[in-house]
Amino acid sequence: MEFEYLYKNYSGKIFRVCLGYFNDAEKAKDVMQDTFITVFTHMDELRHHENIPGWIYRIASNKCLRQIENEKKKELVKDYRFLKSSEVDPYKEEKTFIKLHQCIADLPELDRLIIGFFLEDLKQEKIAEILGITHSNVRVRIHRIKEVLSKKMKDDE
Repeated sequence: MEFEYLYKNYSGKIFRVCLGYFNDAEKAKDVMQDTFITVFTHMDELRHHENIPGWIYRIASNKCLRQIENEKKKELVKDYRFLKSSEVDPYKEEKTFIKLHQCIADLPELDRLIIGFFLEDLKQEKIAEILGITHSNVRVRIHRIKEVLSKKMKDDE
């Protein structure tokens, strides 16, 4: 599989997953690009993977989590306030899209991952496989996350 094909087909999805972590378009873009640098440098390993999209999502998730850990270690910010950044360009994004990502950013780490993958149309079984949890746990969490997000979105109207 060619790198250009992977980048063209997955960069937008990976960007949106990263945006769900940071709610900062520049940071999301940086992590997305870093993800594809890793994909490019490990193309030889790619040929041995059955689940190429899962492999790429796993890399992106790990990069996002590592970025968060690094920021915590530097103690530049505390208690995830940086996740509520308002640097997303409001002229390019719809108001509800921005609000949804702000609500997602407020979710616990695992829930952000789950809903990010779900919004990228990954099957629940694949989400469970990527995250190393049971399918039933993913199904229940998605239901609960939807309820939480719906309530937050309605409360802010």
